[in-house]
Amino acid sequence: MDVTRALADAEPTPFWTAGAARPDPGQPLTGRRVCDLAVVGGGYGGLWTALRAKERDPSLDVVVLEAGRVGSAASGRNGGFCSASLTHGLLNGVGRWPDDMHTLERLGWENLRAIAGTLTRYGIDAEWDQVGQLTVAAEEWQIPLLEEEAEHAFELGWEPMLLGRDGVRAEVDSPTYLAGLWDRHSVALLHPAKLAWGLADACRALGVRIFENTRVTGLRRDGGRLRLDGRHGALGAHRVALATGAFPPLLRRMRGFVVPVYEYALVTEPLSRERRDAVGWRRRQGVGDSGNRYHYYRLTSDDRIVWGGYDAVYHFGGRIGAGLERRPAAFASLARNFFATFPQLDGVRFAHAWGGVVDTCTRFCAFFGTAHDGALAYAAGHTGLGVGATRFGADVMLDLLSVGLGSGEETERTRLAMVRDKPVPFPPEPLRYGAIALTRRALARADRDGGRRGPWLRALDRIGAGFGS
Repeated sequence: MDVTRALADAEPTPFWTAGAARPDPGQPLTGRRVCDLAVVGGGYGGLWTALRAKERDPSLDVVVLEAGRVGSAASGRNGGFCSASLTHGLLNGVGRWPDDMHTLERLGWENLRAIAGTLTRYGIDAEWDQVGQLTVAAEEWQIPLLEEEAEHAFELGWEPMLLGRDGVRAEVDSPTYLAGLWDRHSVALLHPAKLAWGLADACRALGVRIFENTRVTGLRRDGGRLRLDGRHGALGAHRVALATGAFPPLLRRMRGFVVPVYEYALVTEPLSRERRDAVGWRRRQGVGDSGNRYHYYRLTSDDRIVWGGYDAVYHFGGRIGAGLERRPAAFASLARNFFATFPQLDGVRFAHAWGGVVDTCTRFCAFFGTAHDGALAYAAGHTGLGVGATRFGADVMLDLLSVGLGSGEETERTRLAMVRDKPVPFPPEPLRYGAIALTRRALARADRDGGRRGPWLRALDRIGAGFGS
């Protein structure tokens, strides 16, 4: 299918940050300053850490350093799926930490409710809509995966609805759907950039200082503090939280565990009433399919469809650059898959097409750690499902800092195997690039071959490693 016309007028910018509501940039760090807690990164992870720190102890002097603008990276251009899952899905969690899943699920639900409460408390209009998620099977081999997930969900106290072909198409109508699993409560949809901007405003209201356009170039011990150096200034802090996501970490020890990958997304023009009726989607759930290379999609408040996922591209050496955010082949592939899923929307045009880098690790969900004798904590590797899990990660980092400096005790969070364990590291280059490329090809082959995982994927399964979209 030729999708050239549908993509012809698509702006190469994220839909969420393109509107007039984007705030003006803040000032960069200049001169020499000091604080109690320095947070590196002005995305969700960093903003939640700063906000939670002030909520725990209003007397703390907290500073956030952001290399660009608040919400300018993954936090401002994702799909806006805020999930109760802390483990990038139930099956991933059950497969890795079966003994902890009841605790992880309870903490995840508490975290989701706390996010909703935060938005209300601070008056953050992030277009929160807790409509749940519909996971669909578009191939016969995907149906048992939905059945397995439903079984685990019931064991853990969820009540999802397992739908057959007619049931799932009554919710969202695609001729490709064979079955579906609808969880009505565990996912909220939101406007991702408005969440980031609102969190920043809430932080400032509590006295947090946020410096934008301040790239941290160095981290070292300086007397009784850690010193963070920027281009025009330096910051001394008693404690540091690193929430830099996909960007090169300031700690060498983290570099083997996290890699930056590029994902891509499209958004349509607003759908007419007739086109909306042709798809159904009256309950406005978020939707995801069950392939190894999966799509996620949803409606916006003005009835556009955001359509993303499928491809995850790693560049040799972990290269990051603005030019890599535009990948015509990825946009064309997404568009073809969109019209294959919704042929009744033939003729719809795309208004925006964008890409960006996310941090991933071999276990597909965040890992944690400390350095500098407990004065620094980090969280990384959220793999695209960090809209909700970053708040949990913020509390983990603050718990770890409290324990590390002797002012706190182990918590339920820090005792989790998920927090104590590290993922399988990636090999060094050039093996890293080769292994990731081989894995991407193997995943594509599995999708074509009825889900059958070949020798390479089975080997990765045995060591608890992998790579996907």
